[in-house]
Amino acid sequence: MQYFDDILSWQQDQYDHDMRNHFDILSLHKNDRLKHYAMHFAKYAGRIARGEAEEKPVSRTITDAMLVCLSAANTLHQKLEYKPNQSNSSLLNRLTDASGRVNDAAEKLDHMEPFIEIARDGNQDIFNALLDYSRAQDLDIFDLLTSRRTELRGRQFFIR
Repeated sequence: MQYFDDILSWQQDQYDHDMRNHFDILSLHKNDRLKHYAMHFAKYAGRIARGEAEEKPVSRTITDAMLVCLSAANTLHQKLEYKPNQSNSSLLNRLTDASGRVNDAAEKLDHMEPFIEIARDGNQDIFNALLDYSRAQDLDIFDLLTSRRTELRGRQFFIR
């Protein structure tokens, strides 16, 4: 499994995917997009927190969170880089902490307070946590991303 060879290409693939399948979100102002992604991250932290009570498998949540992380990075003009093992905390703690910071950044927009570095740091930490977990669980995140994008593409049956 290759994780780090070309993360930028992951972001570029996500941009292409978003242009085709999520143009409604890309049409939003960047501030509104950040809020949208922050809500997604909170949703994914909730899925992880529910544990066995959550019907969606953790691998699906990891995949969905990674797709949003890549989209958020593009919105934030952030070039992601994998920095492994930045924390010994659980996936839940890391995801909850970082998604809370992204939500904090999104809330700061309404008060016209500085937010960009908070959002980027939170997004980078989510990225690191997701890849650390993927490696620990021997998940091929690239294959999962490709498969999920194909599934999502099918929802937009009317686009060539």
